[in-house]
Amino acid sequence: MASDLRDRVTILFQKNVANRLMKVLPFQTLLETTGRKSGQPRRTPLGGRRVGNEFWLVSEFGENSQYVKNIRANPAVRVRLNGKWHKGVAHLLPDDDPQQRLRSLPQFNSFGVRTFGTNLLTIRIDLED
Repeated sequence: MASDLRDRVTILFQKNVANRLMKVLPFQTLLETTGRKSGQPRRTPLGGRRVGNEFWLVSEFGENSQYVKNIRANPAVRVRLNGKWHKGVAHLLPDDDPQQRLRSLPQFNSFGVRTFGTNLLTIRIDLED
């Protein structure tokens, strides 16, 4: 029950405060998915790391994240890295060890994911450009 309350408070804060602020920062990494119901672009600020032509991230709420639900419906995404948009295809990797993966990603974001996350899920995006 406590983790359910923590999830609700975290999601409320992210949706109404943090994400609104982060989206307007020109060099914040953004993930753009297509809304599974609306068909409209949905942008989510997040952290991760580019490795070659792949971008790796860990979702803190896994299958419950709205952007994960959107990826499941349509894996074609865009990622804004250092102010530049890249097309890609997202892959949900439930067999990957998200705790281990977080060790290879930027530590500031990884700390937040570990602290607030309750259902971690690794995601790899194969970038086209």
